[in-house]
Amino acid sequence: MTPAFIDPSAEVSVAAVVGEGSCIWNWTKVRELARIGSGTSIGQHCYIDRGVVIGERCKIQNSVNIYDGVTIGEEVFIGPSVTFTNDLYPSAVGEWLVVPTFVERGVSIGANSTIVCGVTIGEYSVVGAGSVVVKNVPAATLVVGSPARVIRQLKNKNDLNQRGEL
Repeated sequence: MTPAFIDPSAEVSVAAVVGEGSCIWNWTKVRELARIGSGTSIGQHCYIDRGVVIGERCKIQNSVNIYDGVTIGEEVFIGPSVTFTNDLYPSAVGEWLVVPTFVERGVSIGANSTIVCGVTIGEYSVVGAGSVVVKNVPAATLVVGSPARVIRQLKNKNDLNQRGEL
């Protein structure tokens, strides 16, 4: 594999791990202890907080915010301007209580979605654009809306791969 490409305007902590063949584009910040898997692309203006784990072969579009406590599996697509939260009751004063969030393998999250902390998005699920996910999403499920609700089960993981019918 090839070495990672990090745009000169990106700020990547020396205490972060970036896998081979990954690309980190303009004005993106990757904090300490973040781990980014091989072959992952992170678009411009993204924020990857300390301790975030991102699997291999993911595609993270522009202006995505991923905060401490989030773990993203392999081959996940995250559309533009998606935000993950990490505290159910954030406050300007006092300590934060980071609540873990898990995005499993093969998930696709549409643009401008918000993922509220404490949920698991199951393998090969699809979150429609603009959705607000507040509870767990079962594997191979299409959810949309605010709050996100189940529209239907996907036939199998090939529903995503073939892009035929969702």
